[in-house]
Amino acid sequence: MLHKEVSLESLNLFCKNTLVEVLGIEFTEIGPNYLTGKMPVDNRTQQPMGILHGGASLAFAETLGSAAAILQVDPEKQTCVGLEINANHIKSARSGYVYGKASPIYIGRKTHVWEIKITNDEGELICISRHTVAVLDKLNKAD
Repeated sequence: MLHKEVSLESLNLFCKNTLVEVLGIEFTEIGPNYLTGKMPVDNRTQQPMGILHGGASLAFAETLGSAAAILQVDPEKQTCVGLEINANHIKSARSGYVYGKASPIYIGRKTHVWEIKITNDEGELICISRHTVAVLDKLNKAD
């Protein structure tokens, strides 16, 4: 990741009062070419049948992919937004946590593609996702 001045604390604080906080998502590690996080499997993230909701997995994957993309750009000049996300739900989870790792497939000037693998407490693959992100220039305040 390019921005070494970004800490886990500041990244987690940035997500206060958003869906990220509501779902209990927490960033856990910023690596040289990845970002990891965890999300609880509880009443906030389960479907009525008591298993992890696929939509919660996608929200988790998009959160990791978008945050990882933002760490690749100059946040004073650019921002990143999701263009597309897809996922394959491999296995269900009923409790504990799920853990996600976003790794780059492609980092371009205007688009990024990220792979996000979500695993359970035992390290088993729960979901795999691909997230395409647009890199947008921020407008000057005078514009």
